Amino acid sequence: MLAGVDPTDRIRQGVIAALPADARELLPPALADAAEPATGALVAELERFLALMRDYPERPGKTLRGRLLVLAARAHGAPDDAAAQTLAEALELFQNWVLVHDDIEDDSEERRGRPALHRQVGMPLALNVGDAMHVAMWRHLLTLPQRAPLDLQAALDEFGAMIMRTAAGQHLDLAWVAQERFDVAEAEYLAMVSLKTAYYTVVSPLRLGAACAGRAPSPLLEEAGVDLGVAFQIRDDVLNLTPGAEVGKEFAGDLYEGKRTLVLAHLLGHATPAERERVVALLRRPRAAKAPEGVAEVLALIERYGSLAYAQQVAERRLERGLARLQEALAPLPGRRAAEELLGLVGSLAERVS
Repeated sequence: MLAGVDPTDRIRQGVIAALPADARELLPPALADAAEPATGALVAELERFLALMRDYPERPGKTLRGRLLVLAARAHGAPDDAAAQTLAEALELFQNWVLVHDDIEDDSEERRGRPALHRQVGMPLALNVGDAMHVAMWRHLLTLPQRAPLDLQAALDEFGAMIMRTAAGQHLDLAWVAQERFDVAEAEYLAMVSLKTAYYTVVSPLRLGAACAGRAPSPLLEEAGVDLGVAFQIRDDVLNLTPGAEVGKEFAGDLYEGKRTLVLAHLLGHATPAERERVVALLRRPRAAKAPEGVAEVLALIERYGSLAYAQQVAERRLERGLARLQEALAPLPGRRAAEELLGLVGSLAERVS
């Protein structure tokens, strides 16, 4: 690590540096060297395009996934070189472009305390920005060194599998809303968030860390990562419905978006038939037709039936089991200090307040 540089800042700076910075380099050769009057408007608009690509990466964030990857690499005995840093930056690039798309698909209002990108510039432009960031992610991965100890093929395979699992989980999440399914069972929810969140948040950072050291990942890393990633997502769901939580997203946005969460599954399983009917009626309405009074009624029912407390208990059980499995997986590894830091970082997943 560079002396005196915060790991979060280093990763964020690397992410921004991986994005194209010169609008003129995007122009065809015949135009790139043309006089200013012929290219001025083009360059100005392309500079706006590049600025939109930097928008989400420049917003305050924890770079959690990248930091997990770097610590996992050190725990597995990888040298403190560019490979783990490059993978961490690519992982955070993935996080940012997939959030642009996720916000469009959910029609979210906010991201990291500011309006979602599609709310600022419209869906077509935001979608295109996400696509461009996706390309930047793969281009950054192609800068990885093809030398030991990094297992480059394992790293690229892990990235591909991670993205496919995330998309599969997102499909389930979106399909349940589109199909107006209100009978999503707890086991189904847990499977969905395992795919949508757990792999790219915890499992893949741990496994990519092993690849940096040229090691085959322990099966315990996947088991631990799924538990920890599920705990992270459940805590995220709880915070979204907790007044005063600083999550950088719209309070009760999950209700306005009609998301199927563990909190909602618990509520629908315990409410009276009449209450359930009112909750379902609210969720069926489009965002614009959901009155704040109706959302407040659902929040009151969630409080009455202890649905937030139940979800937090599930998260804490998953966290406890995941930490035990991760500790077992890290025990024989050479990087003891990094392993301890890694355990401390993931230990906050289901207990964070923002």
